[in-house]
Amino acid sequence: MRYPSLDAFLKDGKAALAKGPVAMIFVEDLVEVDSTIRHHMNLGFPTVLLFAPGELSLPRHLAEDVHRIDHPLQRAGAHIQAVNAVIAAAPGTWLYYCFNAEYLFFPFCETRSIAEMLAFHTEERRDAVLTYVVDLYAADLETHPDAVSLEDAHLDKSGYYALARLDPDGNQPKERQLDFFGGLRWRFEEHVPPASRKIDRIALFRAKKGLTLRPDHTFSDEEYNTYSCPWHHNITAAICSFRTAKALKTNAGSTFDIPTFHWHNSTSFTWHSKQLLDLGLMEPGQWF
Repeated sequence: MRYPSLDAFLKDGKAALAKGPVAMIFVEDLVEVDSTIRHHMNLGFPTVLLFAPGELSLPRHLAEDVHRIDHPLQRAGAHIQAVNAVIAAAPGTWLYYCFNAEYLFFPFCETRSIAEMLAFHTEERRDAVLTYVVDLYAADLETHPDAVSLEDAHLDKSGYYALARLDPDGNQPKERQLDFFGGLRWRFEEHVPPASRKIDRIALFRAKKGLTLRPDHTFSDEEYNTYSCPWHHNITAAICSFRTAKALKTNAGSTFDIPTFHWHNSTSFTWHSKQLLDLGLMEPGQWF
Protein backbone atom coordinates (compact mmCIF):
# COMPACT_ATOMS: atom_id res chain seq x y z
CA MET A 1 0.00 0.00 0.00
CA ARG A 2 1.30 3.46 -0.86
CA TYR A 3 0.40 6.65 0.97
CA PRO A 4 1.06 10.18 -0.35
CA SER A 5 2.14 11.50 3.05
CA LEU A 6 2.71 10.52 6.67
CA ASP A 7 -0.56 12.22 7.62
CA ALA A 8 -2.39 10.08 5.07
CA PHE A 9 -0.86 6.91 6.51
CA LEU A 10 -1.77 7.88 10.07
CA LYS A 11 -5.33 8.55 8.91
CA ASP A 12 -5.94 5.57 6.63
CA GLY A 13 -3.26 2.99 7.52
CA LYS A 14 -2.90 3.31 11.26
CA ALA A 15 -4.27 -0.21 11.79
CA ALA A 16 -0.93 -1.54 10.51
CA LEU A 17 0.69 -0.32 13.73
CA ALA A 18 -1.38 -2.66 15.87
CA LYS A 19 0.82 -5.67 15.11
CA GLY A 20 4.39 -5.11 16.17
CA PRO A 21 7.27 -5.01 16.14
CA VAL A 22 7.14 -2.39 13.39
CA ALA A 23 10.23 -1.56 11.32
CA MET A 24 10.60 1.96 9.95
CA ILE A 25 13.10 2.22 7.07
CA PHE A 26 14.09 5.69 5.91
CA VAL A 27 15.34 5.88 2.31
CA GLU A 28 17.99 8.58 1.89
CA ASP A 29 19.06 7.48 -1.59
CA LEU A 30 18.41 4.52 -3.90
CA VAL A 31 21.30 2.33 -2.68
CA GLU A 32 20.46 -1.20 -1.43
CA VAL A 33 16.84 -0.40 -0.60
CA ASP A 34 15.63 -3.85 -1.69
CA SER A 35 18.19 -5.74 0.40
CA THR A 36 17.45 -3.59 3.45
CA ILE A 37 13.74 -4.41 3.23
CA ARG A 38 14.36 -8.14 2.68
CA HIS A 39 16.83 -8.36 5.56
CA HIS A 40 14.38 -6.92 8.07
CA MET A 41 11.49 -8.99 6.78
CA ASN A 42 13.64 -12.09 7.23
CA LEU A 43 14.23 -11.11 10.86
CA GLY A 44 10.49 -11.43 11.37
CA PHE A 45 9.19 -7.86 11.38
CA PRO A 46 5.51 -8.32 10.48
CA THR A 47 5.08 -4.68 9.49
CA VAL A 48 7.54 -2.53 7.53
CA LEU A 49 6.98 1.18 6.97
CA LEU A 50 9.09 2.52 4.11
CA PHE A 51 9.60 6.29 4.11
CA ALA A 52 10.83 7.00 0.61
CA PRO A 53 11.16 9.63 -2.12
CA GLY A 54 8.80 9.48 -5.06
CA GLU A 55 11.45 8.33 -7.54
CA LEU A 56 12.04 5.01 -5.78
CA SER A 57 10.89 2.00 -7.78
CA LEU A 58 10.33 -1.28 -5.93
CA PRO A 59 9.86 -4.82 -7.25
CA ARG A 60 6.20 -5.76 -7.13
CA HIS A 61 6.63 -8.45 -4.45
CA LEU A 62 8.27 -5.95 -2.08
CA ALA A 63 5.89 -3.13 -2.92
CA GLU A 64 2.98 -5.36 -1.92
CA ASP A 65 4.56 -6.27 1.43
CA VAL A 66 5.48 -2.82 2.75
CA HIS A 67 3.54 0.27 3.70
CA ARG A 68 5.20 2.87 1.52
CA ILE A 69 4.94 6.48 2.67
CA ASP A 70 6.07 9.34 0.45
CA HIS A 71 8.35 11.20 2.83
CA PRO A 72 11.52 12.77 1.35
CA LEU A 73 14.37 13.18 3.83
CA GLN A 74 16.12 16.24 2.42
CA ARG A 75 14.70 18.43 5.17
CA ALA A 76 16.71 18.28 8.40
CA GLY A 77 14.98 16.25 11.07
CA ALA A 78 12.47 14.64 8.69
CA HIS A 79 13.09 11.17 10.10
CA ILE A 80 12.79 12.41 13.70
CA GLN A 81 9.43 13.99 12.90
CA ALA A 82 8.22 10.72 11.39
CA VAL A 83 9.44 8.53 14.28
CA ASN A 84 7.78 10.80 16.83
CA ALA A 85 4.53 10.81 14.89
CA VAL A 86 4.49 7.00 14.80
CA ILE A 87 5.32 6.85 18.53
CA ALA A 88 2.33 9.04 19.29
CA ALA A 89 0.08 6.85 17.13
CA ALA A 90 1.20 3.48 18.50
CA PRO A 91 1.61 3.48 22.30
CA GLY A 92 2.69 0.07 23.58
CA THR A 93 4.06 -1.14 20.24
CA TRP A 94 7.71 -2.08 19.78
CA LEU A 95 9.27 0.06 17.03
CA TYR A 96 12.57 0.03 15.16
CA TYR A 97 14.11 2.55 12.80
CA CYS A 98 17.04 2.52 10.39
CA PHE A 99 18.11 3.88 7.01
CA ASN A 100 18.67 2.12 3.69
CA ALA A 101 21.89 0.08 3.46
CA GLU A 102 21.64 -0.68 7.18
CA TYR A 103 21.09 -4.19 8.56
CA LEU A 104 20.02 -5.13 12.08
CA PHE A 105 21.67 -8.04 13.89
CA PHE A 106 20.95 -9.26 17.40
CA PRO A 107 22.37 -12.25 19.30
CA PHE A 108 21.36 -15.56 17.69
CA CYS A 109 19.16 -13.80 15.11
CA GLU A 110 19.78 -16.62 12.63
CA THR A 111 17.58 -18.97 14.68
CA ARG A 112 15.37 -16.61 16.72
CA SER A 113 12.96 -13.96 15.53
CA ILE A 114 12.84 -10.30 16.47
CA ALA A 115 9.51 -10.93 18.21
CA GLU A 116 11.04 -13.66 20.39
CA MET A 117 13.94 -11.43 21.37
CA LEU A 118 11.70 -8.50 22.25
CA ALA A 119 9.34 -10.74 24.23
CA PHE A 120 12.30 -11.84 26.34
CA HIS A 121 13.52 -8.26 26.69
CA THR A 122 10.07 -7.18 27.82
CA GLU A 123 10.11 -9.88 30.50
CA GLU A 124 13.35 -8.31 31.68
CA ARG A 125 11.32 -5.12 32.27
CA ARG A 126 13.21 -3.26 29.55
CA ASP A 127 11.53 -0.89 27.07
CA ALA A 128 14.52 -0.13 24.82
CA VAL A 129 17.47 -1.92 23.25
CA LEU A 130 20.81 -0.18 22.80
CA THR A 131 22.21 -0.73 19.30
CA TYR A 132 25.71 0.00 18.05
CA VAL A 133 26.02 1.27 14.48
CA VAL A 134 28.91 -0.75 13.07
CA ASP A 135 30.36 0.78 9.91
CA LEU A 136 30.60 -1.45 6.85
CA TYR A 137 32.63 -0.54 3.78
CA ALA A 138 33.88 -2.06 0.55
CA ALA A 139 37.58 -2.85 0.60
CA ASP A 140 37.99 -2.03 -3.11
CA LEU A 141 36.82 1.52 -3.75
CA GLU A 142 37.86 1.43 -7.40
CA THR A 143 35.35 -1.33 -8.06
CA HIS A 144 32.81 0.12 -5.62
CA PRO A 145 33.25 3.91 -5.67
CA ASP A 146 30.28 4.51 -3.35
CA ALA A 147 31.91 2.12 -0.81
CA VAL A 148 28.86 -0.18 -0.82
CA SER A 149 29.18 -3.88 -1.61
CA LEU A 150 27.39 -6.72 0.15
CA GLU A 151 29.90 -9.24 -1.22
CA ASP A 152 33.02 -7.19 -0.37
CA ALA A 153 31.80 -5.83 2.98
CA HIS A 154 34.40 -5.20 5.68
CA LEU A 155 34.32 -3.79 9.20
CA ASP A 156 36.81 -2.68 11.83
CA LYS A 157 37.62 -5.45 14.31
CA SER A 158 39.00 -3.04 16.94
CA GLY A 159 39.18 0.65 17.78
CA TYR A 160 35.88 0.98 19.65
CA TYR A 161 35.62 2.77 22.99
CA ALA A 162 33.17 4.48 25.34
CA LEU A 163 33.18 7.67 27.37
CA ALA A 164 30.98 8.72 30.26
CA ARG A 165 27.88 10.60 29.19
CA LEU A 166 27.67 13.73 31.34
CA ASP A 167 24.62 15.58 32.59
CA PRO A 168 23.62 18.86 30.86
CA ASP A 169 25.90 20.83 33.19
CA GLY A 170 28.85 18.62 32.31
CA ASN A 171 29.55 17.79 35.95
CA GLN A 172 28.25 14.30 36.68
CA PRO A 173 28.07 11.14 34.56
CA LYS A 174 24.58 9.88 33.83
CA GLU A 175 23.67 6.55 35.40
CA ARG A 176 24.17 3.56 33.06
CA GLN A 177 24.73 5.77 30.02
CA LEU A 178 27.82 5.96 27.83
CA ASP A 179 28.76 7.57 24.53
CA PHE A 180 30.27 4.99 22.17
CA PHE A 181 32.76 5.71 19.39
CA GLY A 182 34.69 3.81 16.75
CA GLY A 183 34.67 2.74 13.14
CA LEU A 184 34.93 5.18 10.26
CA ARG A 185 33.55 8.08 12.29
CA TRP A 186 36.54 7.71 14.62
CA ARG A 187 39.19 7.05 11.95
CA PHE A 188 38.01 9.90 9.73
CA GLU A 189 36.62 12.19 12.41
CA GLU A 190 38.03 15.29 10.70
CA HIS A 191 35.32 14.79 8.07
CA VAL A 192 32.52 14.06 10.57
CA PRO A 193 30.75 16.79 12.60
CA PRO A 194 31.23 16.27 16.36
CA ALA A 195 27.51 15.76 16.90
CA SER A 196 27.55 12.83 14.45
CA ARG A 197 30.57 10.90 15.78
CA LYS A 198 28.76 8.62 18.26
CA ILE A 199 27.86 5.12 17.12
CA ASP A 200 25.17 4.34 19.71
CA ARG A 201 21.52 4.49 18.74
CA ILE A 202 18.38 3.43 20.62
CA ALA A 203 16.91 1.88 17.51
CA LEU A 204 14.56 -0.64 19.16
CA PHE A 205 12.09 0.70 21.69
CA ARG A 206 8.53 0.44 22.94
CA ALA A 207 6.37 3.47 22.18
CA LYS A 208 4.53 5.19 24.98
CA LYS A 209 2.57 8.36 25.49
CA GLY A 210 4.78 11.44 25.69
CA LEU A 211 7.96 9.70 24.49
CA THR A 212 10.00 11.61 21.90
CA LEU A 213 13.14 10.90 19.91
CA ARG A 214 15.83 13.57 20.07
CA PRO A 215 18.27 14.57 17.28
CA ASP A 216 21.18 12.71 18.92
CA HIS A 217 19.36 9.32 18.70
CA THR A 218 18.42 9.41 22.40
CA PHE A 219 14.98 9.67 23.98
CA SER A 220 13.20 12.05 26.32
CA ASP A 221 12.88 9.25 28.91
CA GLU A 222 16.41 8.79 30.26
CA GLU A 223 15.84 5.14 31.19
CA TYR A 224 15.46 4.38 27.49
CA ASN A 225 19.02 5.64 26.98
CA THR A 226 20.65 3.19 29.41
CA TYR A 227 22.69 0.23 28.21
CA SER A 228 21.33 -2.16 30.86
CA CYS A 229 19.12 -2.44 33.91
CA PRO A 230 20.65 -1.91 37.38
CA TRP A 231 20.88 -5.60 38.32
CA HIS A 232 22.49 -7.33 35.31
CA HIS A 233 23.52 -6.93 31.68
CA ASN A 234 20.85 -6.87 28.98
CA ILE A 235 20.78 -7.65 25.28
CA THR A 236 22.35 -5.14 22.95
CA ALA A 237 22.22 -5.28 19.16
CA ALA A 238 24.17 -4.01 16.16
CA ILE A 239 23.14 -2.16 13.03
CA CYS A 240 25.69 -2.94 10.35
CA SER A 241 25.66 0.14 8.17
CA PHE A 242 27.17 1.39 4.93
CA ARG A 243 25.74 4.84 5.67
CA THR A 244 28.93 6.52 6.93
CA ALA A 245 31.17 5.01 4.24
CA LYS A 246 28.69 6.03 1.57
CA ALA A 247 28.53 9.58 2.88
CA LEU A 248 32.31 9.93 3.11
CA LYS A 249 32.77 8.73 -0.49
CA THR A 250 29.94 10.72 -2.05
CA ASN A 251 30.77 13.98 -0.28
CA ALA A 252 33.10 16.17 -2.35
CA GLY A 253 34.75 17.48 0.81
CA SER A 254 36.03 14.05 1.87
CA THR A 255 36.06 11.65 -1.07
CA PHE A 256 39.44 12.72 -2.48
CA ASP A 257 41.10 12.41 0.93
CA ILE A 258 40.09 8.76 1.29
CA PRO A 259 41.61 6.39 -1.28
CA THR A 260 40.65 3.37 0.83
CA PHE A 261 38.91 2.49 4.07
CA HIS A 262 40.96 -0.69 4.44
CA TRP A 263 43.59 -0.79 7.21
CA HIS A 264 45.36 -3.39 9.37
CA ASN A 265 42.32 -3.79 11.62
CA SER A 266 39.87 -4.45 8.76
CA THR A 267 38.24 -7.84 8.48
CA SER A 268 35.66 -9.32 6.12
CA PHE A 269 32.09 -9.18 7.39
CA THR A 270 30.56 -12.66 7.58
CA TRP A 271 26.91 -11.48 7.86
CA HIS A 272 26.48 -13.57 11.02
CA SER A 273 25.71 -12.57 14.60
CA LYS A 274 28.49 -14.79 15.99
CA GLN A 275 31.15 -12.56 14.45
CA LEU A 276 29.63 -9.49 16.10
CA LEU A 277 29.41 -11.30 19.44
CA ASP A 278 33.01 -12.50 19.19
CA LEU A 279 34.19 -8.95 18.46
CA GLY A 280 32.24 -7.59 21.44
CA LEU A 281 30.01 -5.47 19.21
CA MET A 282 26.86 -6.67 20.93
CA GLU A 283 25.92 -8.34 24.20
CA PRO A 284 23.66 -11.38 24.76
CA GLY A 285 22.93 -10.53 28.39
CA GLN A 286 20.79 -13.34 29.86
CA TRP A 287 19.52 -14.29 26.36
CA PHE A 288 20.68 -17.87 25.83
